[in-house]
Amino acid sequence: MPVSILSRARPVSVALCALPPLALYVHVPWCVRKCPYCDFNSHELKTSAAVTPSEAATKSLSLDPELEREYVRALIADLDSALPSVWGRRLSSVFFGGGTPSLLSAEALDLLLSAIRARLTVDPNAEITLEANPGTFETRKFADFRAAGVNRLSIGIQSFNQRHLRAIGRIHDDAEARNAIAIAQRSFDNINLDLMYALPEQTSEQALQDVQEAAEYGVQHISAYHLTLEPNTLFYRHPPRLPADDTAADMQAAIEELLASHGYRHYETSAFAQPGRESRHNLNYWTFGDYLGIGAGAHSKLSFSNGIVREMRYKHPREYLRNAKGGTPLQTTQEVAPDDLPFEFMMNALRLVDGFPLHLFVERTGLPAVTVHAGLRQAEQIGLIERDHVHVKPTLRGQRFLNDLLQLFLSAQNGNRD
Repeated sequence: MPVSILSRARPVSVALCALPPLALYVHVPWCVRKCPYCDFNSHELKTSAAVTPSEAATKSLSLDPELEREYVRALIADLDSALPSVWGRRLSSVFFGGGTPSLLSAEALDLLLSAIRARLTVDPNAEITLEANPGTFETRKFADFRAAGVNRLSIGIQSFNQRHLRAIGRIHDDAEARNAIAIAQRSFDNINLDLMYALPEQTSEQALQDVQEAAEYGVQHISAYHLTLEPNTLFYRHPPRLPADDTAADMQAAIEELLASHGYRHYETSAFAQPGRESRHNLNYWTFGDYLGIGAGAHSKLSFSNGIVREMRYKHPREYLRNAKGGTPLQTTQEVAPDDLPFEFMMNALRLVDGFPLHLFVERTGLPAVTVHAGLRQAEQIGLIERDHVHVKPTLRGQRFLNDLLQLFLSAQNGNRD
């Protein structure tokens, strides 16, 4: 694609007029058993050699108390070391992800939230989300999570079909999946269910059965992810038999139609919500807001008046614990080059079904709108976006071929470096 306009418009540096909203992400890196499709920074809990995997799945409902105490201390030390970068800014949301954060005790979560509130201003209406695995559900524990301040629960159901759950290595069965939702609905009125489709040997009818059952629970949010084979996973090394690409595409279209019929608005590539129940934390990512990530392997994106910085914490839990204790949890810090910002912004904002106002690009990157005019023009010419002088929106074709759409901005980025 032509890059002359981009090249002439490229600034030497960026200047942000205002800082975007700030979210906090807290990573808990342990899980009972590593799923064969998972490429997240998660590590299986060590169990006694006498304990079988199935027994571990039922017994490992919490972290070892000493490990939990050590990790909570490290997270607080990590937050302390990060304060100079975010001092005076308000948190709009907090997200506990993993791994399996529901392995934490309610007492540990309460301590963490108290430490966060003591150090940073948390919006009174902040969304505070905890990811949970159905294999870790206990009624009292989840009521205590709610009392500690968690007001949104994200449950990794993936499927209600026992055969498919076994095929993707989940520790819970279909009965535990349903029981987890029942327990959650006793204490929470803001619940997300994570589902996956295009599972090994799954039919379109079976994929729709999962989504139909999830919708019938009336939860506020449903995420439906296409199973992909990511590098550095067991499935990548030993691929299972998956539905054909055309079948998977038909599944996606049928899922979108079914959820729309139940009143769920498709607002992001894989996300569906009842009106007003969109994930505020994730919307902050997709609108190129800022986030501070603490915990093993957590990433941060932080804006300053003269540029944007990305950070990564030490990845392995033991290495992270050792460095956090010494006050140096950061492994890498890198300023985002101005040439990289258009692609990074588009990689997030074009996931939104309704697109974004063009002024948001200017506000969040500090770059002039002309920086992306060539890429937007080409995307419009081949039918991947619709736009006017104030708004950009992916077409249905652009949503279906999002990687091709993003490639236009990656090409421009690479062209600037030639």
